[in-house]
Amino acid sequence: QVQLVESGGGLAQPGGSLTLSCAASGFTFSTYAMSWARQAPGKGLEWVSGFYSDGSDTYYADSVKGRFTISRDNAKNTLYLQMSSLKPEDTGLYFCAKARHSGYVGNPRSGLNYDYWGQGTQVTVSS
Repeated sequence: QVQLVESGGGLAQPGGSLTLSCAASGFTFSTYAMSWARQAPGKGLEWVSGFYSDGSDTYYADSVKGRFTISRDNAKNTLYLQMSSLKPEDTGLYFCAKARHSGYVGNPRSGLNYDYWGQGTQVTVSS
């Protein structure tokens, strides 16, 4: 069955860096769009970054542009999120999500386009 397992979260100081990983199994990872989303305490879900397809087209939330980098290693079935210049407002539970259908996702910021989510990894940015 499909499994998504996030790791790499933790406590970081403002200005610091963390790299999140999402290990995928149970489907042909290389053919699906994937995304990262986060939920801060008391706030709604924010789509952070993702791929429009199994290729290289990516999107970033304005709040993380220039600081976060998404990547994927199809040979390792793993999605990554490199986070740098972290801010306290980056604190939250970070999830990876698998697109419902293989190929291009027209609106990767809609939850309707995803069918599996990981359990999340907590990121806390604080001095």
